[in-house]
Amino acid sequence: MAGGMSDVLLEVKGLQTCFHTDEGLIMAAVGVDFVVRQGETMGLVGESGSGKSVAALSIMRLIPEPPGKIVRGEVLFEGRDLLALSEREMRRVRGNRISMIFQEPMTCLNPVMRVGDQIAEAVRVHRDVSRIEARSVAVDMLKKVGIPDPARRAREFPHRLSGGMRQRVMIGMALACHPRLIIADEPTTALDVTIQAQILDLMNGLKADFQTAVILITHDLGVIAETAQWVAVMYAGRIVEYAGVKDLFASPGHPYTQGLLESVPSLDGEVPPDRMLRTIPGMVPNLLDLPPGCAFQERCPFAFDCCRGEEPPLFGLGGGHLSRCWLNER
Repeated sequence: MAGGMSDVLLEVKGLQTCFHTDEGLIMAAVGVDFVVRQGETMGLVGESGSGKSVAALSIMRLIPEPPGKIVRGEVLFEGRDLLALSEREMRRVRGNRISMIFQEPMTCLNPVMRVGDQIAEAVRVHRDVSRIEARSVAVDMLKKVGIPDPARRAREFPHRLSGGMRQRVMIGMALACHPRLIIADEPTTALDVTIQAQILDLMNGLKADFQTAVILITHDLGVIAETAQWVAVMYAGRIVEYAGVKDLFASPGHPYTQGLLESVPSLDGEVPPDRMLRTIPGMVPNLLDLPPGCAFQERCPFAFDCCRGEEPPLFGLGGGHLSRCWLNER
């Protein structure tokens, strides 16, 4: 991948994760490669089932075994391969050096623990502090993430808070130990658009304050345009395009990326009268029964014979821009 390596915080190389099912073997992530630089946001984009969350859970070593298994690859974080660490060593990394914000906070927060105690517990696991000090950190984090009257809210149970406040609690918990990297898995999907904007602004501000890098998993390219510097587009478990955000929007190299961009609503009033949005025809293929060649071929308007015979590699388009499409062969 492009760019100098001195500022690289995370480098994922050849990551491959599979799941054993009654129907057969599912390759949910295949040869995934990307880098995350210090203080930057990298977006992972694609439809549901494209492998985004599997890649993120693999980085965190949270793939359930069985049925899942990380079969090969490297996840180099601060120079160490996380896949080579013992589970005990990995527990020191999770929540401390790398934190994760999940899609639905109500399923991740303990319903019978006060939210302040949950943040304080995360602090005490990784920091040698007293219960009182950890409680003070928890209240301070609730204040930093914009929750009014944080001392009182720290005593509340999750069900007493709104969806937006619960997501703020999750962000506060993720940032409590000042991690170097946050993985945010669809952090605004369950929220209304006004709260979505507030949460994204909050994450951008806190990223700058804490000098934290972010992997932002989303299907929303509008969010990526506002927040990310680099983006990897995933389809059927593979990265099909990797580029700086400006390059991706200005000159998408893969037909799937072009389809995603054309599916974004236009706000400039220049929508043709015969349609509101373009859609990508068909469905994401069954990972148990992928066609030979390019996985996108059955939905692609440009597919030709070569696409049906051999899977394309990632072709370089310049400036670190890569595209897995035979149309880009030089």
